[in-house]
Amino acid sequence: MRKWGLLAAALSLTLAACGGGGTTTGTATTTGGEGGTTATATGGSRLNAVQQRGQLICGVEGTIPGFSSIGSDGSYTGLDVDVCRAVAAAVLGDPEAVEYRNLDSTERFTALRGGEVDMLSRNTTWTLSRDAAGGNAMEFAPTTFFDAQGMMVRADSGVQTLEDMEGQSICVETGTTTELNLTSRMTELGVTYTDVKFQDGNETAQAYLEGRCDGFTSDKSQLNARRSNFSNPDEHIILDVSMSKEPLGPVTMNNDSAWYDTVKWVVYGLIQAEEFGITQANVQQIAGSTDNADIKLLLGVEGDLGTQLGLQPDFMVNAIEAVGNYGEIYDRNIGDDIPRGLNQLWTEGGLMYSPPFR
Repeated sequence: MRKWGLLAAALSLTLAACGGGGTTTGTATTTGGEGGTTATATGGSRLNAVQQRGQLICGVEGTIPGFSSIGSDGSYTGLDVDVCRAVAAAVLGDPEAVEYRNLDSTERFTALRGGEVDMLSRNTTWTLSRDAAGGNAMEFAPTTFFDAQGMMVRADSGVQTLEDMEGQSICVETGTTTELNLTSRMTELGVTYTDVKFQDGNETAQAYLEGRCDGFTSDKSQLNARRSNFSNPDEHIILDVSMSKEPLGPVTMNNDSAWYDTVKWVVYGLIQAEEFGITQANVQQIAGSTDNADIKLLLGVEGDLGTQLGLQPDFMVNAIEAVGNYGEIYDRNIGDDIPRGLNQLWTEGGLMYSPPFR
């Protein structure tokens, strides 16, 4: 586990200091509550509120290596974190102008709907009910990680299939699609089990380690990440089964096209940059020398695409220079711990595909 193993010590220190769902501030000078007040007071888009505040308030999970975790120095890293940084760079010209707020599964939507955070970048699954919940509806930006739900058990348990879990107990985080999928799959299979529910992902994993349940279900990416921090990872296996589709990505509130479009096109820009071969190291050089008309539009060398979004023309130059393209983000944070698979570019057999920057 090349990337996550290095984070184990830092993560254990962080968990002791931060707990499950508290607020942790990186470069914060503004609280989440004030962020909500600003958006309400202006009566405009969340984009305007972020620009006026000079800081992005981003809801993350905070305890999942590879996606969002906190080092011993208090710094945040991970794929989800880099999405926050890319948005801040595109909107404010500064990838460090981010306040991160750790949110558990039951807090995240309340915080978003109440304006306490500007966006979620927190392993959140795109579903119809979340996308179309009336006045509480949310907007899902492009998927940044195509995942699936899995099941972890002890290697010496003899369990090889979900059917083998008849009569056993399963740890699950409540308030998640994971909880709903577990019920659906086990009902379909006719498997009787006992669910042991927890509000926080760390608590769920710890309960499994303490033997309070026989299995632990979550997104496969989370299971891999948490197993990498176990003292004896080889004593636990993830079954060769996918219990659901889990498209994970950033989330904003509904009825705010300006802000949603901003987050959406920044994510698409990171994907398109990889397809064009634009990297963190060469973006400035390419912007100053390219003859490719499509690249000129992406990087704001020509056209007014940034202006149409309410941003600077070179908003994607700022984002790419801050975090790199999607492939660089993936390699830096996840590496070979999880093969890219569906998260490859469409040109490589995956699902990562950007509409045209035109």
